[in-house]
Amino acid sequence: MLKNRKIIPLLYYFSFFFRIFVIRKILRTFKSKTSKRKIMENKELIAQCEARAKEWLSPAFDEETRKDVQAMLDNPDKTDLIDAFYRDLEFGTGGLRGIMGAGTNRMNKYIVGMATQGFANYILKAFPGKQCSVVVGHDCRNNGRMFAETVADIFSANGIKVYLFESLRPTPEISFAIRQLGCQAGVNVTASHNPREYNGYKAYWDDGAQVLFPHDKGIIDEVNKVKISDVKFEGNKDLIIPIGGEMDWDYIQAVKEAMVDQDVILRQKDLNIVYSPMHGTGRVIIPMALRSWGFQNIHVVPEQMVIDGNFPTVVSPNPENAEAMTLGMKLGTKLNADLVIASDPDADRLAIVCRNSKGEWEILNGNQTCMMFSWYIIANKKKLGQLKGNEFLVKTIVTTEVIAEIAKKNKVEYKDCYTGFKWIANEIRVNEGKKKYIGGGEESFGFLPYDKVRDKDSPAAICLICEIAAWARDNGMTLYDLLMNIYKEYGFSKEVTINVVRPGKTGADEIKQMMVDYRNNPPKDLGGSKIVLSKDFQALEAKKADGTVEKLDMPDKSNVLQWFCDDGTKVSVRPSGTEPKIKFYTEVKDASFAGAADYERCTKAAEQKIEAIKKSLNL
Repeated sequence: MLKNRKIIPLLYYFSFFFRIFVIRKILRTFKSKTSKRKIMENKELIAQCEARAKEWLSPAFDEETRKDVQAMLDNPDKTDLIDAFYRDLEFGTGGLRGIMGAGTNRMNKYIVGMATQGFANYILKAFPGKQCSVVVGHDCRNNGRMFAETVADIFSANGIKVYLFESLRPTPEISFAIRQLGCQAGVNVTASHNPREYNGYKAYWDDGAQVLFPHDKGIIDEVNKVKISDVKFEGNKDLIIPIGGEMDWDYIQAVKEAMVDQDVILRQKDLNIVYSPMHGTGRVIIPMALRSWGFQNIHVVPEQMVIDGNFPTVVSPNPENAEAMTLGMKLGTKLNADLVIASDPDADRLAIVCRNSKGEWEILNGNQTCMMFSWYIIANKKKLGQLKGNEFLVKTIVTTEVIAEIAKKNKVEYKDCYTGFKWIANEIRVNEGKKKYIGGGEESFGFLPYDKVRDKDSPAAICLICEIAAWARDNGMTLYDLLMNIYKEYGFSKEVTINVVRPGKTGADEIKQMMVDYRNNPPKDLGGSKIVLSKDFQALEAKKADGTVEKLDMPDKSNVLQWFCDDGTKVSVRPSGTEPKIKFYTEVKDASFAGAADYERCTKAAEQKIEAIKKSLNL
C-alpha cells in the first residue's frame, strides 16, 4: 500500500508535466505553421505587387513614374511597394482620394486618367446624341492644376465640352457652375481637409451634387473596365473653355440669397471679423462675399493668404483641429476681433471661434455651428414672416439631436440622412417643387443655407454666421451667449468624434473586423447607460431593447451602426469613406443644464462619460 501511495503521486506529476510538454509542443508547432503561413502569404502578396509594379515600367508611363516604381522594386523593404500596389485606388461613390505618388493605390495622372475615361464613357452613354459639357476645377493642393488639366484633356478628347476654371476655386462654386451652365457633370480635384500628402477627385452630376445611385454604380462599372491603353490623354483644345471672373460674380450674387436679415447687418456693419483661407481657395471669394453682404471690418491672416499646397503654417489644414486656428486667434487678439473664422483648402467647410463669457477665445465645434444655423434660420425667418409652412431642414444621422428638438418645437419638418452632403443634396432634389429647403448640415463643419449649390458651402455659411453674430450683438449678446441660450431652451449636449486610425492593408482589414465584431457582439450599455435602441443601416433594421425589430426607411444601405441609450446618449460608428480610419460619433446629454454658469460643469461631466463610453467599446 505504501509503495502504491508513492507511485500514484509520481504518476500524477509525470502525467501533469507530460501534458504541459505536449501542449507546449502543439503551441510551438501551431506558431511555426502560423508563422510559415504568414511568410507564405507575404511572399504571395509581394509577388503580386511586384508583378503589378512591373507593368508600370512600360513606355505607357513617363520616366519619372518608371524611376519611382523601379526604386520600390529594388528596395529590400517592400512596405512602400505593397502599399502602392496591393490594390487599385478605389473609385468610390464620391470619386477618388489618396496619397499622391506612383502606383495603383496612389493619386497620379494615370489613375486620374483612367477614372476620367470611365466617367466620360458613362456620360456619353447617359446622354446619347447630346453635346455634353462638364465643369472642371481644383483647389490649392500640389499637382492640382496638372490633374485638372489632365481631366479636361481627356473629357475633350472624348468630344465633351469642358468649362475649365482658370485657377483654383471653392468646391461650392464648382457645384454652382454645373447648374448655372447646364452641364451634365463635373469634376473637382480636391482632397478637402486631408493632410498635404493627399489629393482627390470629386465627381458631380447634372444637379451639381456628388453622384448617387444609379449613376455612382454606373460610373464605377465603367471606370473598372478601363485600361491605361484606353485613356485618351491628347486633349481637343477647341472644346476647353476657360471660365473665371464672370462665374465668380454670379456665384457671389447667388450667395446673397442665403441672407436672412440685411437690416441687422447694416446696423452692425463694423463687426470685427478675422478670416483665414488656410492657404486655399477662399482667399478671394470669401472676403468679397462678406463685403457684398455689407460687412466692412474684415481682416485676413496674411501668412495663410499665401496659396501653398504644403500648408506650411499648420500641421493639418483641417478646421476640426484647434491647432489650425492658432494664427487666426493670435491676430484676433491683437485686433480685438469679435470672431475668427476660417475655411478649409477647398472652402467647403468652416471653423468659428468666438469669445466666451470670460472674453477668452472659444472654438465652436461643428455640431454647435450647425445648431446655431438651424436655430437662427428658423427663429428669424419666422419673426420676419418668411416661413410659409412647407419648409424643411436636413441633418445627417451622426449630427446632434438638438437640431431635431429645435425643428420639432418650432413645428418645422426635419429630415435625417446619411453622412455626406450628397445625401443632403438628394433631399433637396426629391423635394424640389414640393417643399422649401432652408438649410442643412453635418457635424464635420459643413453647412448649406440655400439651394443654389448642392454641396457644403463655406462662403455662404461664413456670411450667414457673421450675420448671426451681428444679430447677437444687435441684441446685446455674443455668439457664445446665443449658444448658451439655445442649450437652455432645447437641452445641453456634448459631442465628441473619436477617430481610430488604421493605415494600410492591415488597417483596412482591422476596421472591417471591428464592424463585424460590433454586429456579432453588440454592446448592451455605453458608459453605464442602457442601450434601448440599436440601428444597423447595413441591414436597414432598428432593434429595440424588447427585441422588437423595425425596418429603417433610407434610400440605400450604409455601413453604419448606431446605439441610443435611455439617458439620451447616442453613439454612431462608421468607417471613413475617404481616410484610413473608423469614426465613433458620441453625443451625451445633461438635463441639469440651466444656463451659462453650468456649461463648464456639464462639459466636464460629459467628457468623463465619453471616456467611460470609450472603455465600453474597448477604444
